[in-house]
Amino acid sequence: MADLTSFIARLPKTELHVHHVGSASPRIVSELASRHPGTVPSDPDALRDFFAFRDFAHFIEVYLAVVDLIRTPEDVRLLTYEVAREMAEGQQVRYAELTCTPHTSVLTGIPIEAFTEAIEDARVAAERDFGLVLRWIYDIPGELGVPGADATLGYVLDHAPDSLVALGLGGPEIGVPRPQFQRHFDAARAAGLHSLPHAGETTGPQTIWDALELLGAERIGHGTSAAQDPALLAHLAEARVPLEVCPSSNVATRAVASLEEHPIRAFRDAGVLVTVNSDDPPMFGTTLNREYAIAADLLDLDERGLADLSLTALDASYASDDVRARVRAEVEAYVAETGAAGASGPA
Repeated sequence: MADLTSFIARLPKTELHVHHVGSASPRIVSELASRHPGTVPSDPDALRDFFAFRDFAHFIEVYLAVVDLIRTPEDVRLLTYEVAREMAEGQQVRYAELTCTPHTSVLTGIPIEAFTEAIEDARVAAERDFGLVLRWIYDIPGELGVPGADATLGYVLDHAPDSLVALGLGGPEIGVPRPQFQRHFDAARAAGLHSLPHAGETTGPQTIWDALELLGAERIGHGTSAAQDPALLAHLAEARVPLEVCPSSNVATRAVASLEEHPIRAFRDAGVLVTVNSDDPPMFGTTLNREYAIAADLLDLDERGLADLSLTALDASYASDDVRARVRAEVEAYVAETGAAGASGPA
């Protein structure tokens, strides 16, 4: 893996399933904690211990602690810009669709106008400073039900920046049926946005069917349980609906028992488009580079296969044509530079 690790570290990448608050590293949290002294330690060494993943309950504890530190538009701007820095400099991400949950910030007292201005200011600065193109997915917090969805739809329809590409749906799946959000996704799609809900991570294949048939899903976040339904796999493959696969996250949340049992191979073998993503990377003790290394192991990929994995994510993205062309050219130039063998093209 040593040679592949080096190859992955410099491979230009696209990320499609990564969360805004969930990407706050100990370094970023340290700066936020120094602004708002309290229950979260600001010492970097203490924070590394605080972040060391133990179980899913601990992940929720860390996530909520970080949410509590995002109290002002300046905090939102800092978080966004520094997350972009780490994606670009540490993971060689060139394009990302970052999932934000604006309703969480509005509930803490940040007006939606100020939230939007903060993420947009950070987005423009990140592209200028790091060459990373960011686009937004506004996420319905599923645990807040229809009221949370109503509020999020209002932000999408009345306060959307031009860089917003999609409406998403996150939070717990158990006890949060997808059909109740059909009208929200209908309205967002009518406004020209894409439908990108999470589905089938901790529930069965029916949740994925609901996302496809009722919410008009164009990609599926996680989709882990699709492997249980051959008809669903065949449909995903035929309709070319990509899955946003997050292997380490799926193990951490116990959606799958172990990496060795992850269904990513079944997806690939069924002809389903697979993208690999990091979800909430520091909180799950991972990086996008590590997720690519895991995929290389599970799918028996060489350098060319890893490059094609990156291009599959690019093809599944909602990047503009000029961004797609630029990132594709960068991936192919890197392949040529490193001498990776094999025919080029999307997976």
